[in-house]
Amino acid sequence: MYYRIVKPFDPWKNGSLCTCPFKYTVNPYTGCAHLCLYCYASSYVRDFFNPRKKDRVLEYIVKDIRRIPRNSIINISSSSDPYIPQERELMLTRKVIEKLIGSYTVEIVTKSDLVTRDGDLLAKGKSVVSITITTLNEDLSKTIEPMAPSPLKRIKAVAELSDKGVPVVVRLDPIIPFLTDDDKSLGDVIEAVADAGAKHIVSSTYKVKWDNFNRMISRFPNLSKNFRELYFVLGEKIHGAYYAPRDYRERILSKVRGKVKGKGLTFSTCREGLPHLNDRSVSCDGTSLVLVK
Repeated sequence: MYYRIVKPFDPWKNGSLCTCPFKYTVNPYTGCAHLCLYCYASSYVRDFFNPRKKDRVLEYIVKDIRRIPRNSIINISSSSDPYIPQERELMLTRKVIEKLIGSYTVEIVTKSDLVTRDGDLLAKGKSVVSITITTLNEDLSKTIEPMAPSPLKRIKAVAELSDKGVPVVVRLDPIIPFLTDDDKSLGDVIEAVADAGAKHIVSSTYKVKWDNFNRMISRFPNLSKNFRELYFVLGEKIHGAYYAPRDYRERILSKVRGKVKGKGLTFSTCREGLPHLNDRSVSCDGTSLVLVK
């Protein structure tokens, strides 16, 4: 079936490694303004760091959802942040939510605290918000995701949405070897988001694409040798990206799982090929949380 803008979500066209429930996805914007060094989407989206709105989004959504069963999960967004700076004036993401809320389960994925503006809408229907928090170290965050809101603002967003009854998932993602994979960094994030009211944590490790790798070693030249050995010598290539070795990923993500469970939250990995670490009581992306909302 042909869709103009709301399309089935299948990151590799075969479901490999992805354990998400079936859902649809829509991107109101193309590109993102956060300028994250580790971003993988810049490898396949033209002029990614120059975000711009898509034309006729609302018109196409109305046509597409006529063929999408009610109560389906619709993700906003999978390849761009729906709360880029232009959203403050354009309010395109808010208008998309207005079209969907009440008839569909709305899943928001963002790194911006601007999502709290739409908490009133999200609280009216089935929704879940995933907020990415990579580190609580303000200086490091400013280096690896220079134009993203500060970690403190994102923690406050978790708390504000949770207070409004909107289930919040935190994406501890990506865990970057040699930078954010130590016990303190991981533990600080988990403790802060648990205290703020998050219900579920999704975590994954940094995946190397050549463009994001070049950005990383340009900013951290002292880690070039470590990254090259870990990813290109010891690691493996999966679906066009270089993964850290499986034993490293299992060790780090098992550690994260232990810390998450210690705080009473549910846990899952994302596209790691480690489904045995995922809690079976909740979908990996946390969208099943709306069933108990």
